[in-house]
Amino acid sequence: MSTDATTRAAQAPDAIVQAYAAEAKPPLTEALTARLHTLLADALHEQAGDAPSASLERLNAALDAFEADLRSVVGPRVATLDEATGAVTMEHRSEAGQPLRAFGGQ
Repeated sequence: MSTDATTRAAQAPDAIVQAYAAEAKPPLTEALTARLHTLLADALHEQAGDAPSASLERLNAALDAFEADLRSVVGPRVATLDEATGAVTMEHRSEAGQPLRAFGGQ
């Protein structure tokens, strides 16, 4: 892996955490942000050689696990991750066209 590719791979968790935290309900603390960064970095580290869709599935599975463990936070999922530029887009999950909520069920 080239130095540029390594640098971009290291920046991807930062971009995802920032995008997730911007829309997460309730807002994330610094400790939770650091914890999420570690989970996403681990998920990206496991992806070596995976197809892009497998990378997104692994990242979104890490977000699912993070939310399931906390049982009080809900946020968007990774829709696209451009590893060349580090750009990330997020999308809201929904059930019956309604966004999921952190408290009180649907």
